Amino acid sequence: MRIMGLDFGSKTVGVAVSDALLITAQGVEIIRRKEENKLRQTLARIEELIGEYEVHEIVLGLPKNMNDTLGERAELSMEFKEKLERRTGLPVVLWDERLTTVAADRIMMEAGVRREHRKDYVDQIAATLILQGYLDYRSNQAAKQRTF
Repeated sequence: MRIMGLDFGSKTVGVAVSDALLITAQGVEIIRRKEENKLRQTLARIEELIGEYEVHEIVLGLPKNMNDTLGERAELSMEFKEKLERRTGLPVVLWDERLTTVAADRIMMEAGVRREHRKDYVDQIAATLILQGYLDYRSNQAAKQRTF
């Protein structure tokens, strides 16, 4: 059983999946769509990946504002969460994704990826960072419980 991480954007969804031991996150792909509100094919592809990777939980990035408020993108992400839960029957956890795109861009810069090619990978890397943050949190929570 694995956990899937998603970075939901206006025309793309970055996808990452954990390893079977729930320790590391790996980028899988970027699902692209022509129009923001056309989600049927996006949801169908996510369902395919859920089956392929035996996913039992989804972590969806929640783009909060820097002052911790929720804007339009966060509202759209919450609507997408509801669609995912209805369509897949899986639990969907919202995870604060502030600065993941900035971190993803920095990672690519340090790796020498040319500026014009970064947009091809940024959503997948952001999904990986979202999922890895969640996996680390789960691991830390489990470790705290073992010490008591």
